[in-house]
Amino acid sequence: MKKTVSRRNLLKGGLAGTAAIAVMKNNETQAAQTFEGYPEGMGVLVDLTRCVGCRSCEAACNKEQGLPEPAKPFDDYSVFDEIKHGQKRRTDETAYTIVNKYDIPELDHPLFRKVQCNHCQEPACLTSCFVNAYTKTPEGAVIYNSKVCVGCRTCMIACPFYIPTFKYSSAFNPRIMKCIFCYDTRLKDGKPPACVEACPQEALTFGRRNDLINMGRQRIRETPGKYVEHIYGETEVGGTAWMYLSSVSFDKVGFDTHVPKEPILNSVKEFLAIVPMVLTIWPGLFAGFHLLATRKEKIKEQEEKEEQV
Repeated sequence: MKKTVSRRNLLKGGLAGTAAIAVMKNNETQAAQTFEGYPEGMGVLVDLTRCVGCRSCEAACNKEQGLPEPAKPFDDYSVFDEIKHGQKRRTDETAYTIVNKYDIPELDHPLFRKVQCNHCQEPACLTSCFVNAYTKTPEGAVIYNSKVCVGCRTCMIACPFYIPTFKYSSAFNPRIMKCIFCYDTRLKDGKPPACVEACPQEALTFGRRNDLINMGRQRIRETPGKYVEHIYGETEVGGTAWMYLSSVSFDKVGFDTHVPKEPILNSVKEFLAIVPMVLTIWPGLFAGFHLLATRKEKIKEQEEKEEQV
């Protein structure tokens, strides 16, 4: 009987060794397993009932991060009808945030959902990265350092929200592309990200994560029947900095409602005691292969230049 391997099972098994390495390298296994983000970290509360799909957030992100001009302008709403490989639009190397449209049968209007990195309190991308390319900042952002990344793309498998994407367009400078919460240009100075500032409907609220949770609960309490009685991201995978309110069940607007409530690391920690020690050497081997491949490409490029001369 053929056994189906789900992405979640792959994460549990395939990343067990990497998680072990991440824990052992700090010699603080218990601390790593119980880290719950920074209590004073910032976040964003997204109210789907207020979003009108104007895509102002997309345009603001594009400008702030210096991303390429989109194939279609931001006022072209035909993008909402795009389906690729059976899926609605996803973030990629040219767009750190996108808005998707959902037609809800029980409503007389569509709902729009903004998608970007959720900046988990206990990021699986960080846990899975053996070269420390990711950092969870006290301000709440999960940022990425391309200078140390070896391009293994383990973080892409680890992310429960399928967010990190690979820059395939650059063969000699591969890197992971994702929202960084406008950390360098705004967040570290206490300013809201560009997308929040650009929203004309106040669908995005920036503030301390704990305050946003209280705000979300208050909206649910004060307007019975308007919202689903849950803040998506409050507890999912240990909690995220970006959280959502919705008037319909979250699965109807593209959210994965089957992600665990516990951090991803907790899903693999039972493997840590039985992972063979030999797994601890594979990051070094992988890095070696990466360097050899890079050197081979450079030699080939040099030989081609010499032939032209």
